[in-house]
Amino acid sequence: MNLLSKTLYVGNLPWATTDKDLAEFFSDSTEVIASRVITDRATGRSKGFGFIEIPEENVEKVISNMNGRELGGREIIVNEAKPLNTEH
Repeated sequence: MNLLSKTLYVGNLPWATTDKDLAEFFSDSTEVIASRVITDRATGRSKGFGFIEIPEENVEKVISNMNGRELGGREIIVNEAKPLNTEH
């Protein structure tokens, strides 16, 4: 079985959103392999964005279905995550 996955960026998240909330919000549209809300190391508070890992074949559908949807009163931004630029 070919299980390729892609990571999607999810922005404009409500501050109270947890990893679990993020996974549950997307679970109606796709299998969620992993989810992570990015937090500030010093304060532990959400930075208002996160990432979800989903099966590659669902990427286009999930982006078109979920981008602009409302979560906790905020319109979220969903797009394909850009690889980290490790060059300085």
